[in-house]
Amino acid sequence: MLIVVPCLNEEVHLPSLLDRLLDEAQGATIVVADGGSRDRSRAIVAALAKRHRNLFLLDNPKRIQSAAVNLAVRRHGMGHRWLVRIDAHATYPVRYVERLCRSAARTGATSVVVPMVTQGNACFQKAAAAAQNSVLGTGGAAHRRLGRGAWVDHGHHALFDLELFMRVGGYDENFAANEDAELDRRLLAAGGRIWLEPKTAITYHPRRTPGALFRQYRNYGKGRARNLRRHPAPVKLRQMLPLGVIPAILTACIGSAIVPLEPSASLLAVPMACWLFGSLVAGLMLGWRARCWCAAGAGLAAMTMHAGWSLGFIMEALDRRGMPEPPVPLRFEPVESTMARSEPAFAVA
Repeated sequence: MLIVVPCLNEEVHLPSLLDRLLDEAQGATIVVADGGSRDRSRAIVAALAKRHRNLFLLDNPKRIQSAAVNLAVRRHGMGHRWLVRIDAHATYPVRYVERLCRSAARTGATSVVVPMVTQGNACFQKAAAAAQNSVLGTGGAAHRRLGRGAWVDHGHHALFDLELFMRVGGYDENFAANEDAELDRRLLAAGGRIWLEPKTAITYHPRRTPGALFRQYRNYGKGRARNLRRHPAPVKLRQMLPLGVIPAILTACIGSAIVPLEPSASLLAVPMACWLFGSLVAGLMLGWRARCWCAAGAGLAAMTMHAGWSLGFIMEALDRRGMPEPPVPLRFEPVESTMARSEPAFAVA
């Protein structure tokens, strides 16, 4: 088994995450693909790698997660049956990898995805978590809530059949976001089957500031629009609603500018007013149910997410540049450092 951990400035989460993986991996190869961390992330991995021969630190010059996983597969994937993607910015249940394997064996799936529950520490994080755990922030996506196991067309990536992953070309490195949903489309087209396993839900930690959350969802919107350009499909209702946020804001601004000349132009602000009112009220209700003042700000967090997603989608939709061709099948690229660390095994044999 090959376990890949894309990483960028994750010194807070890496120690406990790697300790858990090394304890439970049972000899699996673990690769931390670092995109140029400026904190202690690289030092943490390097120190652990001196004590654990199955742990490797890999430079990821392209920085993005899709490139990190592909590079790790090409360099360290030879001889492995399964690929597990572990995101450093999350917390995982006990024996997570083992449960994924059992789920794949039981169902015959070529890919196992998991639900994701968001949990925050700081006040804004709690507001973002309340939004992301509700229909207000996610539109009811199956993998953003706990439910029953099911065959799905998308979920939070966890386990892959490595041969199929490589045959379809792995992640498309032209996608900085939504690369997971785009890959799922190619996996299904190649005959893959994706199982959502509810018993292996992970805990995700949201962005700490409104600016970071806005940028994250702007990238999500760009990725979704780019995905639709390559794989045309009807836009779901839960995506159409936030898509109208930026047009509603622009329409309200235009109406405010011309209202001195035409009083009825104030009606142009109605869509934005409904969005603001609905989001704030829904956020207050979430806070009341959770008995948490911070969670009551879920409406503000949701509006940040909606606006960022809408802006990113529109920016990508207006981009006239051509869509790159889908990725070609991945090929192994053995490196000397990998072989050198395997020499003792040959000597013993």
